[in-house]
Amino acid sequence: MLFSTLSVVLYVLPFVYTESAWNGYVIPGSNLTSYLFLPYYVPSNATSFDDFHSTFVFSPRPAWYVSRSDEYVQGTLHSTTRPSADLIFKFHGAQVELFGTVSKRHGIANVLIDGNLVQRIDNFAPRSLTQQRLFSSSALNIGLHTLQVVNTGRKSLRSSGTLLGVDAVVVTPHQSPSKRESAGAALTSPMPQSGLDLAVSNGAPQTPASSPPWSLVQKGLTGVHAMQISIISESHAIIIDKVEHNPLTIDGHPAWGALYHLTSHALQPLHVRSNSFCAGGTFLSNGTLINVGGNPVVADKTGAADFGDVNGLQAVRIFEPCDSDDSRTCDIYEDPPRIRMASPRWYNTVLRISDGSAMIIGGSTKGGWMNNATTNNPTIEFFPPKNIHGQNGLPIALKLLSDTLNSNLFPIAFTLPDEQVFIAANNDATIYNWQTNTERRLPPIPNGVRVTYPMTGTALLLPLTPANGYTPEVLICGGSTIDDTKPGYELTSQDPASDQCVRMVLTEAGIAQGWQVEHMPQARIMPDAVLLPTGQIVIVNGAGTGISGYGNVKDQIGQSNADNPVLQSVLYNPAAALGARFSTQGMPASDIPRLYHSVATLTPHGEVMIAGSNPNLDRSNVKYPTEYRVEWLSPPYVASERPSWLGGSSAVLIGFGAQVDFAVNLNSPSSDVSVSLMDLGYITHAVHANVRMVVLSCTVSNSGRTLTVTGPPSAGIYPPGPGFLYLLVDGLPSVGKKVMIGDGKSPPTDEGASAAYVILSFVAASI
Repeated sequence: MLFSTLSVVLYVLPFVYTESAWNGYVIPGSNLTSYLFLPYYVPSNATSFDDFHSTFVFSPRPAWYVSRSDEYVQGTLHSTTRPSADLIFKFHGAQVELFGTVSKRHGIANVLIDGNLVQRIDNFAPRSLTQQRLFSSSALNIGLHTLQVVNTGRKSLRSSGTLLGVDAVVVTPHQSPSKRESAGAALTSPMPQSGLDLAVSNGAPQTPASSPPWSLVQKGLTGVHAMQISIISESHAIIIDKVEHNPLTIDGHPAWGALYHLTSHALQPLHVRSNSFCAGGTFLSNGTLINVGGNPVVADKTGAADFGDVNGLQAVRIFEPCDSDDSRTCDIYEDPPRIRMASPRWYNTVLRISDGSAMIIGGSTKGGWMNNATTNNPTIEFFPPKNIHGQNGLPIALKLLSDTLNSNLFPIAFTLPDEQVFIAANNDATIYNWQTNTERRLPPIPNGVRVTYPMTGTALLLPLTPANGYTPEVLICGGSTIDDTKPGYELTSQDPASDQCVRMVLTEAGIAQGWQVEHMPQARIMPDAVLLPTGQIVIVNGAGTGISGYGNVKDQIGQSNADNPVLQSVLYNPAAALGARFSTQGMPASDIPRLYHSVATLTPHGEVMIAGSNPNLDRSNVKYPTEYRVEWLSPPYVASERPSWLGGSSAVLIGFGAQVDFAVNLNSPSSDVSVSLMDLGYITHAVHANVRMVVLSCTVSNSGRTLTVTGPPSAGIYPPGPGFLYLLVDGLPSVGKKVMIGDGKSPPTDEGASAAYVILSFVAASI
């Protein structure tokens, strides 16, 4: 485990930037006792109805009593302990949210919508809390609805009473109804009291007259907005957001991190302390996930003075391996005074390199929008820190990041088979040797297309196979040709995005040949490219005009800097001839805009999980709203009879070049059997960090029931750490099996970097 193996390293991180924000600071003008960061929230375009509003009908009236306090919405609360006492609230709207109190004395209530029981809510909590979300229901049809809440007079074993406290109702009106919204059932989500209490689903798969070879289904809600996502096991994804008023709660306040069960769609909120707004992440060689960087505390109702969230700019959030289907004991660990980066970083890219450690690349020293010389952090650093190039754990200058202002945040980066690193920023690229601290600049990206934030494109390292000699080739798609030196008031949400894709083989001959240019069927800013175990690529999400971010340009749509969502999914075949690689034939189109802060990832089951979109400062219902719905894009193989791995579900350790036997079911005799080893990566802001596919050598036994798989040849071809094995028979992939590549040990620690920290900490403490 990381805590035991890295305990020496964790206390030695360099203390370079010293500010009290690590333990929360008081924002000027804030009042420490004015309010807390509570679930009660009225998004733009929604309406709040206090419990004294004429639309509330409490009966029998004598059973309800009124309490008055500044802690309640508009200062009042209606409560009852009488069985069968109820309230009725009539409304028109797409979504209704009920807020009230919880405590050790609260009991169980039934919630009915239009006379139908939709949820039984247990309002017990270990401590007294106000303005809590007790219930919500969305995707309601147009028309008059009736919300009824009935006190059952029953309680859980933990509770000492049957109290029901009602404070307010928030109603969100209908937007333009989508096909799936009108067909779907109501979404219900009580305030979760423990790990996996919240499981939500909304509607059945589409059933068109003629089933296409691909399918797109909307099912599940993320609970917290999906700004960042990573598959952590065969059963779960981790979702990280920024501090905002998400509907999922933890410890009485909105959560901004959660585990999402990939089959049950249940949610477990996580204890994230610091603001992870626009952070990056990677797995280490021992399977531990780190999430680093972020934003300072957010002013107003999510400020440290009112809530206590922690400055995330130097944060290192640790998530230990969690492979069980029951994830209730899994959580994020933070210790800001002890565990942090050497410098503040917002919009940084995090890459696992060949020794299993993390290279943290670039970013900005504070929150904002477009980078500039006053905020640029043109450096890299490592976690655990390295005593390398005379820096003793301190940041190392990377000239590319100084040369590529302004549009150079969230750089594109891939570890290469020779252990060097490909990095692209703005419209330039380099091959960086982190061991010698040298760069080899590559030809600029053609036609002036910028590909990193806020002119965001997406990129992948194409499959590495024995057949191609594990030769690296990169693909970069989308972006913008907008002048990144212009101020926001000269840019518009209608500026066209780029339809360009470029490829380069990273060999002497390939670099000499330069970038190969091709064009997507539609231009996209902020697209997501998802690598499938077949070697094909799916492109989803993004906009046809504008740029990334919100609140910065002319002609904003709501707060969005971008417009004209691209809803059509596209299939890209890297092995096809130039001009024949893109196809939309049989590919579904979504009706959910996925713009800024959208994600898409391959899952172990082989589907593409699509989530997120939130070009807003906080949860919003205006165009384009904060999106919690999840879509599942399924290739034809998902509905086919597939080969399978047999045996246990625990992760198998595969050493470099080592052979491991697996029991398999091939379904049918075939000479076309292969294995794809895949890193599913850490996805945010169209950056699919660490995603890669390596085809492994394998042999089938004479019986056809045993497959011998040979591990990747080197740590450059596949950096040590977790991955998923997909067994392919005649091109049909199995469900992915989690494995660990390498020896499973923690990345190397460095005594020189430790010594540097001790000296710097002493100096900082003396100032």
